[in-house]
Amino acid sequence: MSDRIKTSMQDLWENSMLDAGSAAWLEGLYESYLQNPNNVDTNWREYFGTLPRINGALKDTNHSDVREQFRRITEQRSGTLLPPAMSASTASLEHERKQVSVLQLINAYRFRGHQKADIDPLGRDHTKAVDDLSLVSHELNNADLQTIFSTGSLCGPTETTLQEIVDIVSAAYCGSIGVEYMHITETGEKRWIQQRIETVRGKANLGISEKKNLLKRLTAAEGLEKYLHTKYVGQKRFSLEGGETLIPLVHELVHRSASHGMKEVVIGMAHRGRLNVLVNVMGKTPAELFSEFEGTKSHSDYMGDVKYHLGFSSDLQTEKGDIHLALAFNPSHLEIVAPVVEGSVRARQEHRKDAGGVEVLPIQIHGDAAFSGQGVVMETLQMSQSRGYSTKGSLHIVVNNQIGFTTSNIQDSRSTHYCTDIAKMVDSPIFHVNADDPEAVMLVTQIALDYRMAFKKDVVIDLICYRRHGHNEADEPAATQPMMYKKISNLESTRTIYAEKLLRENIISSDYADNLMTTYRDELDAGNCVVPGILKNENSSYAFHINWHPYENTGQGDTAETAINMETLRLLCEQLEKRPAGFELQPRVEKIMIDRHRMAVGALDIDWGFAETLAYASLVTEGHAVRLSGQDSGRGTFFHRHAVWHNQIDGSTFVPLRNMSEDQANFLVIDSLLSEVAVLAFEYGFATAEPETLVIWEAQFGDFANGAQVVIDQFIVAGEQKWGRLCGLTMLLPHGYEGQGAEHSSARLERYLQLCAQNNIQVCVPSTPAQMFHMMRRQMVRKYRKPLIVMTPKSLLRHKLAVNTLDDICYGSFRSVIDEIDKVKEEDVKRVIMCSGKVYYELLILRRESALKHVVIIRIEELYPFPAENLNVVLDKYNNAEQLIWCQEEPKNQGAWDYFEPRFAAKLDHPCMVEYVGREPSAAPAVGSAKVHAQQQKKLVREALGLPIES
Repeated sequence: MSDRIKTSMQDLWENSMLDAGSAAWLEGLYESYLQNPNNVDTNWREYFGTLPRINGALKDTNHSDVREQFRRITEQRSGTLLPPAMSASTASLEHERKQVSVLQLINAYRFRGHQKADIDPLGRDHTKAVDDLSLVSHELNNADLQTIFSTGSLCGPTETTLQEIVDIVSAAYCGSIGVEYMHITETGEKRWIQQRIETVRGKANLGISEKKNLLKRLTAAEGLEKYLHTKYVGQKRFSLEGGETLIPLVHELVHRSASHGMKEVVIGMAHRGRLNVLVNVMGKTPAELFSEFEGTKSHSDYMGDVKYHLGFSSDLQTEKGDIHLALAFNPSHLEIVAPVVEGSVRARQEHRKDAGGVEVLPIQIHGDAAFSGQGVVMETLQMSQSRGYSTKGSLHIVVNNQIGFTTSNIQDSRSTHYCTDIAKMVDSPIFHVNADDPEAVMLVTQIALDYRMAFKKDVVIDLICYRRHGHNEADEPAATQPMMYKKISNLESTRTIYAEKLLRENIISSDYADNLMTTYRDELDAGNCVVPGILKNENSSYAFHINWHPYENTGQGDTAETAINMETLRLLCEQLEKRPAGFELQPRVEKIMIDRHRMAVGALDIDWGFAETLAYASLVTEGHAVRLSGQDSGRGTFFHRHAVWHNQIDGSTFVPLRNMSEDQANFLVIDSLLSEVAVLAFEYGFATAEPETLVIWEAQFGDFANGAQVVIDQFIVAGEQKWGRLCGLTMLLPHGYEGQGAEHSSARLERYLQLCAQNNIQVCVPSTPAQMFHMMRRQMVRKYRKPLIVMTPKSLLRHKLAVNTLDDICYGSFRSVIDEIDKVKEEDVKRVIMCSGKVYYELLILRRESALKHVVIIRIEELYPFPAENLNVVLDKYNNAEQLIWCQEEPKNQGAWDYFEPRFAAKLDHPCMVEYVGREPSAAPAVGSAKVHAQQQKKLVREALGLPIES
C-alpha cells in the first residue's frame, strides 16, 4: 500500500472504534465495494476510491495487506508485539468477526446505556430490555463470556474477557448514572467523558469525612422542610422534599468551583426548593425567612415580593478562597430568569476582564416540565456559544420530579424521551442521575463542572427525583396521580436511605444521624446562619461589588450637562472617519460616510444616524461603555446606523467606535440571534449588574417587543418596586405610521404608558437627531438609572426637516417639551396642537403650506414622567387659545391619549379642555392597505389643523 493510503488508514484508526480485530469486517466492506461502490457509505466509498488503479480500473488490494496494516497500528498503540497476519483460518475469522461485535457492544452501551440505567427513585422502567445492549443482538452469546477480546478505546485493560467488558460498561453506564454524550461532535470531548465515567465505573470515590458531610447536607435539606412543614402549616413553600440531594449538589458545585479559581457564582432558579437553597447554600438566616412567613419583614422603600421569588447574595469562605454567591430575583414566569442570569454573568465577567469565563460561573436550576416546555430555554441555549452572549458555559441542573405539575402526565408534558433532550442541540453532555444515590450525584457534579471548565460549554445534570407533596403544600396530588403517590408514600427519604447505607458500612453509629437532625433543629430555633463559612459584610474580602449607592435616591429632575464643545466634536468626527488602508466601502455606505464628513464640517445638517453615532462616540471617550444589541443593529434595520463597516474587497469588518482612542471604554454592537425574549432578558440582566454601561436593546420593529412582554412586565417596569433592583436599560422601539400595516406601525406605546407609576421608567419620543443625541447621553451622564423606553422613528431617519446643526449638539440639551419653532404672534394663537413623533412634521408641512398663523404645534418629547411644569410654561404663552388639541396617529384606544387625558385635565393650567384628534378606536394597530392608511392620515392631519376634510 502507498504511504498516502497507509496515512489515511492511520487517520481512520485514530478517529474510529476500529482496531486490529476489525480487518475481517473491513475486508468484507471492501469486497462489497468492488462489487458495487454504491453498496457502501459515502465516506468509505471515497476512501476506497483512493486505492491504486490500473488503466483507470480498480486494482484489487491484497487483503493480507489490510490485516497487516491493522496489526502494525495495534502494535504501535499497545507497545505489544503481535504475530504477523497469516492467511485467515475459519476460527480466526470468526474471532475477528466477534471482536468487531464486542467493540459494537461497547459502543452500544455508550449510546444507549442510559436507557437501562437505574436512574429513577420510583423504580419505573429500570428492568425494561434495551435490545442493543444484549449479547444476541451483536451475534454473541454466553459461551463467549470467557473469551478474551481487545477492549479498543474502553478505559481499562487493553484486553480482557467479554464478561469483564460487560461488567465494566454495565457499571459505568447502567448504574445510578445514565450519560448521554455520544451526540457530541468533538471526539476529544467524548473521549474525555469516557475516561471520567469508565475509569471509575460510575462510582464516586468519597472518603469517610466526605460521606459524613454529605449526610450532614442531606440532613439540613430535609430538616428545613420538616421544620417549616410543622411550624407554618399549610403555607406555600414549594417544598424540596423528594429532591433534597439538590442541596449537597449545589454545595459541591460552589466549593469545587472555588478550587477551580472561581470568584463568583450566580444562580437562577424558580420556586421549587428555593427557600432551601437560600438557607442551606446562600446563608440566609432562618430568622429572616421566618419573618417572611410571619409577615413581619419590612421592605423599606419597595413593596417586596413573595418569599420564594426573592434573591440573595453572600460571601463564602472556602478552603480554596472566598467566593461571592448571588441568587437572582425571580418572578413566577417559568425559566425567564435564565437569560437574565446569563446577562448578569456576562456583565460581571466583563467587569473582571474575565474573557475566559474562569472567574464567574452561571448555575441554572430548572424544573423538568419547564425545561422542555418553555421556548426561552431554547433561546438561552442558542445564545450560549454566540459571541455577544456567551458566558463560556453554564451548569444546568434539572430538578426532575417526573410530574411537571400535579395534574400532568409525561405524555402530556413533552414529545421528547427526556425533558433534557433540547440541550443536545448545542452538543451539551447530559448526566441523568438517581437523586436517591447521593454519591452518584457527587460524581456527576464533579465531572460536569470539570467538563465546563475544560471545554467552556453548557452541561446538564438531570437530577431525577420525585415530589413528596403536590404542586404546593395545600395540593392533594393523589387525586390525579394515585399510582405515583402510592409509590411515593412508601418511600424512605433520601437522607434515611443514605444514613442506613453509612450504617451498613460502619461509617456512622446508630444515633449519629439522629444527633445531626437534633443539632440542625437547634440551629434553626436559634435563627442564626446555618452555613459554615458565610462572611459578614465587614469581614468580606470581595472587591468586585458593583456600587449602586451613587444611583440610589436620585431624582428625575437631576440635571446633567449633555452638550460637548466644538473642539471635542471635531476630534470625534475625525476619528469616526478613519479607516484601515485599502478598506473599500459599499457605494451606498460610502455615500453616507461622505455626507457625514460634510455634516462634521457644517456643510450639511446632521441627520439621525450621525447624531446617534456621535452620542456613542462621546460616551466611550468619556469612559462610559456602550453595548447595543438587536436584529440588524450593526447596520441598522433602516440602513441608517452603519456602526460596522464591511470591506468589499475581503469581507473584513471595522468598527470606528471601537477605535476612538487607546483608553476609550468598550463599544460592542451585536447582530443578535432572531430572538426577542431571551435577548431582552439578557440585556436586562447585564444592565442590573453594570451601571456604567449604556445597555441598549433595539427591536427591528417596535412591535417585536410583543414577544418579550414578560420581560417588560415582570422585570423592566417592576423590578425596582418588587426587589429594589435599579436598571438603566434602554429600549429602542421603531414606531410610526408609514402605511406598512398592523405589525410594522406601532410599538404599542400605550402598554408602556399603562405600566408607568412611581417613576419606574422613562418614556420618550424624540423628534430630532439632537434630541436623540442629548437623550442618550443623559441616560449615562446623570446619576439616574431607570429603564428608558424610546419610540424611535423610521421615516424621520431621512426626513429633510428632521435635521440639526452642529450648534444643536454643542449647546443644546434634551427638552421634554418643544415649543413652536416658527415665528408667531402669541396673542393671535387660537389653536394649540400637542403631539409626539412623526405626525409633527406632517402637521408642520401642511400648516406652513396653508399659511395658518393662528395655529401652533407643541411637541411632548418625554411622556413619562409627565412634564406638567414644562408644558404649562409653554402653554402660558397662548392664553388666548380657544382650542387645545391632542393629535396622534394611533387609534384612540391606543397611543398616548388614554394616558394623557386625565393628566391634561388634572395638571394643565390652561382654561381649555383638551380635545382628541386621531384615528377611531380599532382592534388592530393599523390598516393593511397603504391607500386607506394615506386617507386616514390626511384626514387626521387636516382635522387637527382645523382644515376642511376633503371627500
